[in-house]
Amino acid sequence: MIELKYISHSLGGKQVLNDVNLTLKEGGVMGLVGINGAGKSTLLRLISGVYVPDAGEALCDGVSLTDAEARKRLFFLPDDPYYTGSTTGKSLCRLYRVFYPNMDMEIFQKYLNEFGLDGKKPIRTFSKGMRRQLYVALALSVRPKYLLLDEAFDGLDPLARLGFKRAINRAVEEDGTGVLISSHSLRELEDFCDCYALIDNKTVADSGDISEHVNRFCKFQLAFLEEFDESVFDGLPTVSIEKSGRFVRIVLQGKSEEMKEKLEALRPVIVEEMPMDFEEMFIHEVGERGYLK
Repeated sequence: MIELKYISHSLGGKQVLNDVNLTLKEGGVMGLVGINGAGKSTLLRLISGVYVPDAGEALCDGVSLTDAEARKRLFFLPDDPYYTGSTTGKSLCRLYRVFYPNMDMEIFQKYLNEFGLDGKKPIRTFSKGMRRQLYVALALSVRPKYLLLDEAFDGLDPLARLGFKRAINRAVEEDGTGVLISSHSLRELEDFCDCYALIDNKTVADSGDISEHVNRFCKFQLAFLEEFDESVFDGLPTVSIEKSGRFVRIVLQGKSEEMKEKLEALRPVIVEEMPMDFEEMFIHEVGERGYLK
């Protein structure tokens, strides 16, 4: 597994991360979330060895990631990988084989075919989504033990996203790959990841199982016979309230069964539970932290 222990790092004299502790296990998919500028990309670069932390240590299966052999167990796909005007999929593959001599060319070609990509064409002629698919094919052909993906869904259309997720799931199930994926598409992460880590205030502010975390919240829609004041909800663990006339939509922290009983005690005409998702939970949490004004 990958272990980050009290990692701190600054860029341009400004501290970006401080005392970060994080564990990524094999055979699982972790979503890395946070607002813009929280330090997600910096953290991925620290794990991959692009940056060297100012303090703390990063380990891969117990070996420091300053070790070149340890880094060969990783593959990092940044948001916008570098390539020259003449680079093709095939030439890119030859380049990466220098660093990953055990790259499986059959897997690379398999995914090129699956994604409908021509490995002989210059990458500059590809759309952003096509470039993303090419690099995913490259990453999977390396068969890394740990795969780091920065803004993985950016530029992908719905069909390409589906193919991407299937390919990553295959690597997790067949090779036991551990995946750490940063994305602003939280709805994609919810049905794709086992767990999450929230970067906030320069550190990992929260982490855990996504479904368990979402289940800490519940949402209801209520209707009353007459106009009412929001003070009727005083004393409840309210996260947010949206009122419109005799109707209200309320998010509470707690078990849905218990919250429903408390709401029914207020004698509304309708009490309807609504689905709560990871993106909505994230919005409420960053709102509580003062980012949404």
